[in-house]
Amino acid sequence: MGLFGKLFSKEENQDKIESGLQKTRESVFAKLSKAVAGKSKVDDEVLDDLEEVLISSDVGVDTTVKIIEAIEARVAKDKYLGTAELNQILREEIGELLKGDNPETGFELPKKKPYVLMVVGVNGVGKTTTIGKLAHQFKQAGLSVVLGAADTFRAAAVDQLEIWSERVGVPIVKQAMGSDPASVAFDAVQSGISRDADVVIIDTAGRLHNKVNLMNELSKIKRVMQKLVPDAPHEVLLVLDASTGQNALEQAKQFSKATEVTALALTKLDGTAKGGVAIGISDQLQIPVKYIGVGEGIEDLRVFDKEAFVNSLFEK
Repeated sequence: MGLFGKLFSKEENQDKIESGLQKTRESVFAKLSKAVAGKSKVDDEVLDDLEEVLISSDVGVDTTVKIIEAIEARVAKDKYLGTAELNQILREEIGELLKGDNPETGFELPKKKPYVLMVVGVNGVGKTTTIGKLAHQFKQAGLSVVLGAADTFRAAAVDQLEIWSERVGVPIVKQAMGSDPASVAFDAVQSGISRDADVVIIDTAGRLHNKVNLMNELSKIKRVMQKLVPDAPHEVLLVLDASTGQNALEQAKQFSKATEVTALALTKLDGTAKGGVAIGISDQLQIPVKYIGVGEGIEDLRVFDKEAFVNSLFEK
């Protein structure tokens, strides 16, 4: 069993994801039912309506085109495709587009400690909260954690991370406001090594107004950490707010240009009908979604299970 497999059963995870995707599911199904009402087969009109449903669910234009073209190919091959089969075909096509790892593992820890996780994302997406919930999950899995407050440009960011460190019961490394973020990251990794910690999580500044500065800053953080742990960071996790729809996709593109993003966390899925954005982002960037936020509670950050996600999207 993987790192987080023992924290939640598959059934519990499925139930939580189903309730978290309720708004998206209700929105998609209401529109999908309308699109096929009175139709016995998938024709051009149904495909046009389906295209509108997917785009309005924030799947994105490019990914929607892929799905429509795949269905058109099935229609051409089979000559006849009943609307009753449409849900199953959509399940299969969306499942193919979603990138995801084994839902029982989450992150793969290296043999040599510490595992260094760098977290990026704009302000307001739930980045610091995600870090706190991740720290909780690592600790629940029996691992020791150190937090690094490298978002030194906002006092609120450091204060919020400190609150989470106290809540979860893990140490935090911080410096004065305006300090060099790379220096904080270096100290955090050094502290992780001296404490023989399993995991070090580095919070970084969430600014996109100057991409060049952001790129330089994140590159510098990586370089200084590598003086202590040559292959750090082992993962760069980009946190996105699913409720912002296509804006989240644009943020993902910008951060991917600024640094090598290796995994995604989508927050606030429970409060939006725009859950389709998970499909578009995963497909367009070819980056796996590793975590989804489906509630406010400390246990409501869940390892992404694409099978459970697709089932939850289509189960009435």
